[in-house]
Amino acid sequence: MELKFFKYQGAGNDFIMIDNRSEIFPKKHTNLIAQLCDRRFGIGADGLILLENDEISDFKMRYYNSDGNEGSMCGNGARCIVSFANFLNIIGDQAKFSAIDGMHEGIMEGNLVSIKMKDVDVLEKRGKNIIVLDTGSPHYVCFTNEIENLDIKKEGSSIRYAPEYSKEGINVNFVEEKAPGVFSVRTYERGVENETLACGTGVTAVAIAANATLRTKKNEILLKTLGGDLNVTFSKSEKGFENIWLKGPAEQVFEGKILIDNE
Repeated sequence: MELKFFKYQGAGNDFIMIDNRSEIFPKKHTNLIAQLCDRRFGIGADGLILLENDEISDFKMRYYNSDGNEGSMCGNGARCIVSFANFLNIIGDQAKFSAIDGMHEGIMEGNLVSIKMKDVDVLEKRGKNIIVLDTGSPHYVCFTNEIENLDIKKEGSSIRYAPEYSKEGINVNFVEEKAPGVFSVRTYERGVENETLACGTGVTAVAIAANATLRTKKNEILLKTLGGDLNVTFSKSEKGFENIWLKGPAEQVFEGKILIDNE
């Protein structure tokens, strides 16, 4: 079967996008997705996203990691699918869509896309420099120095595969403060099992962790990743953090067709 696909990237986080409203994508797809995401033998991507029909919102987002397994919430992927839905004329400059962690809102301003993330009311502080929290995906945030010199794959995998996290996995973020309200972030992503150029739920976790540990009192944080800059804004409440928005660029890179086995 000939499959049409689109390639999108958000701050260097890249995704294969497929319009699956007609349910054309094969049901047995774990190995297929891993093959399509392979950077040497396939299209190449950090993950694959299906845009599907949804009865209560504009569309449904189904996200798969590059290993072929369905993943948890992907912030940059969500920003990209809002842009994709706009390209398909499903939405205008605003969207309401469902994902694995619930309903989300999206807003487009040119090539900048903002999405509203889930509220965060549980943070686990482990000493001065480590915070564990869930922003739609589980994240381990480690504040450190000189992250440019860290072996992110080695250091990140040692935490991700530690006995406490090995079964479900956890994303690992290494963070260095660069200026008031400005943080550099490098992320090891489970499912990709390597460093990625950016991680939307990861920078969201970092922004909240920075405020929760009083590294900044600001509620508008600039996160600098290898793939570009992202912004996170939020409000504090008695329960924790709410009205959380992730903003950054999202763009279509190319489109194409590929032959696949549809069995």
